[in-house]
Amino acid sequence: QVQLAESGGGSVQAGGSLRLSCAASRYTLCMAWFRQAPGKQREGIARIYTGSGSSLYADSVKGRFTVSRDKTKNTMYLQMDSLTPEDTAMYYCAARLRGGYCGMTTVDYSDWGQGTQVTVSS
Repeated sequence: QVQLAESGGGSVQAGGSLRLSCAASRYTLCMAWFRQAPGKQREGIARIYTGSGSSLYADSVKGRFTVSRDKTKNTMYLQMDSLTPEDTAMYYCAARLRGGYCGMTTVDYSDWGQGTQVTVSS
């Protein structure tokens, strides 16, 4: 099991930027960012393999968001640029310790952070 702690959420105007961080208590195979807006399902938006740095993005954020990691700190980041009100949601990080496929669905991950709120105003 791994403990995850997100930080960096907040309120920003449309067109602005935010950087989220997710610190893990131990090394993981991969980590991912999900988000959930009120009344909607949790959506996978970015994934990164800790070792190789290979990343994957949902179409909704591709070209605007960048996922990265610092292996020495067991920390994943999400740089969010060109934010729109549609990006308003609770953002969660998730991790998979070992084995299997690191996809973009909730079933691919066993450990979750508490979430950090991102609010984008028009």
